[in-house]
Amino acid sequence: MNKEERREEILKRLGEGDRPITGSELSSALGVTRQVIVSDVAVLRARGEKIIATPQGYLLYPRNEKTPYRWTIAVRHGGNLEEIQEELITIVDYGGVVVDVTVEHALYGELTANLQVGSAEDVRQFVMKMAEAQAEPLLVLTEGYHLHSIEADSEETMGRILDVLREKGFLVE
Repeated sequence: MNKEERREEILKRLGEGDRPITGSELSSALGVTRQVIVSDVAVLRARGEKIIATPQGYLLYPRNEKTPYRWTIAVRHGGNLEEIQEELITIVDYGGVVVDVTVEHALYGELTANLQVGSAEDVRQFVMKMAEAQAEPLLVLTEGYHLHSIEADSEETMGRILDVLREKGFLVE
């Protein structure tokens, strides 16, 4: 398989997948190193393909044409893992997908990280990786204030998510 065929195969696998695919999974399936996959993804992005990297792996965006409701919400809480987990679990348990997190940095402006957290298992994996890496969340830069883009299947679902976040004291209005 030459590099163009491999890149087409990467797009095919990402387009057919129902979950993120890691660089390691793609490298094993295509018989190349992970670095070759990273390079191929960079080339595909440069060509205009909407491939995003998440903590769970690569996705071809838009991931799901059936999620028409996308809102950006402002939330605030401390940076401990329990609060992060409770906020994310609240969103996914009520039917949302946490697309990303954004903070406003004094020097760099907006900093956004893709999350694509849509299930309790995604939340568990995210929190576990954060703990293992001893990484600090972006919200430490902004005294706990941050934005999330959230997708849901209906306006009613989004309303329930916002109501529960408000009740738990996470929502900034």
